[in-house]
Amino acid sequence: MEKGDTIINVGPVDVALSYRKEIMPDQGLMVQVYGDVDGHDTEILRFDCFDQDPHYHYGPENMNIRLHMDKTTVGTALGWTLKNIRTNLPAMVRRAGYDDLAASIEAEGIDENKMDEVDECALGKSRDERRTVTHFRGDHIYEAGNIRFGVEFRTNIGAANDRGVAIHVLTDHLGQEFELLAFDCFEIAPHYHYGPRNQDVRIYWDTTTSGHTLAWTLDQFKSGNLSNMIDRAGYPTVAANVDNDLVQAVIPAMEEKAWALVGTNQQ
Repeated sequence: MEKGDTIINVGPVDVALSYRKEIMPDQGLMVQVYGDVDGHDTEILRFDCFDQDPHYHYGPENMNIRLHMDKTTVGTALGWTLKNIRTNLPAMVRRAGYDDLAASIEAEGIDENKMDEVDECALGKSRDERRTVTHFRGDHIYEAGNIRFGVEFRTNIGAANDRGVAIHVLTDHLGQEFELLAFDCFEIAPHYHYGPRNQDVRIYWDTTTSGHTLAWTLDQFKSGNLSNMIDRAGYPTVAANVDNDLVQAVIPAMEEKAWALVGTNQQ
């Protein structure tokens, strides 16, 4: 793994920070600890403070022991990471297989002022570099109680000029409409989003197993799975108040329009 784009020396080691947003089903700040080992700038520890699967590595260039953080007990992954760098670094470096470097850290200590700088930078990058996406709400709107569906046909998407039907699941909060889920049933790279404005968990369909992605999407609505998906997107209160009878009532008209858009735009 390349060294992070922001590097702060805290004494015997560097702390490198980089926000990783290219991992579509996940994202978060990567915190690396680098030290000099036999004249080589070596990655000693790596903490992947991701939303969905936070984990850390002992000795990525050595034994590469990967362990998962328990989100229920550690609190925030980033807070847990920064605390351990401040208070437990020699022991972690030693477990990574670098005894001499651990001894140097014990002898010299960590520059607390520089660690304050690490904290400030890490929190700022986590806040400011988060990946979110804002979609158009759709041309055709179907109201279903506390949620609504927006349907459209999108074209000229990305470098590949992708195209296809998109279905947006929307709600209102504090006087604003925002998107809970998005299903981009595209021809080249079909995918869907949990919480586009929240954690933006983006999952690409395996069309070998899903079949037609529009049919798959509509099946989720018909089977009553929409509340579960909204809950996973990070909106449990909205999910708890979804009226499935109202959802089922609008599906026929929405389905007819979606398939009509597919037919109209066939090439």
